[in-house]
Amino acid sequence: MNNASSALKVAAGIFLTIALITIVVILFVSAQEATKTAQNSFSDIQTELSQASFTVYDDTTVSGSQVTNALRKFKDRDQFGIMVKTGKNSGGEWYGDVLIINEPETSERYGSVNGQSYAAISDAWNERLNEYVNPSGKFKAKVVKDSSNVVRGLIFTQTTLIP
Repeated sequence: MNNASSALKVAAGIFLTIALITIVVILFVSAQEATKTAQNSFSDIQTELSQASFTVYDDTTVSGSQVTNALRKFKDRDQFGIMVKTGKNSGGEWYGDVLIINEPETSERYGSVNGQSYAAISDAWNERLNEYVNPSGKFKAKVVKDSSNVVRGLIFTQTTLIP
């Protein structure tokens, strides 16, 4: 009887140990899945926030002062270019990086970085130059993305001429 009691205690101990290990493994796998889901959600939120600063410029009309603010704000951004087309310079000038623009049938613009522009942002403030951005002028803004849907640039085209 003593041996049977000891055997039952050992068997119960082994069973409880196996049950405890199984519960720990199940909890670990569940926590791992939850962590992966949380990481993916965090990554999505981070991408949305990084792109949110460009929604102001997505097919909107902005003032010349907003154009110059964008030049200041994004001038040091890597792999990013800003094209400004003024009334006196309809061909435009790239600041930051020069982009190659591919315009498909849709209204979205896709582009890729072609190299660095050597235009001085200070030209946009010099009233004597064709690149001058009048703070009172109105500009149509467009966002340029690459094939991975990452914003690579902005294009501002003046719509009103200020004498």
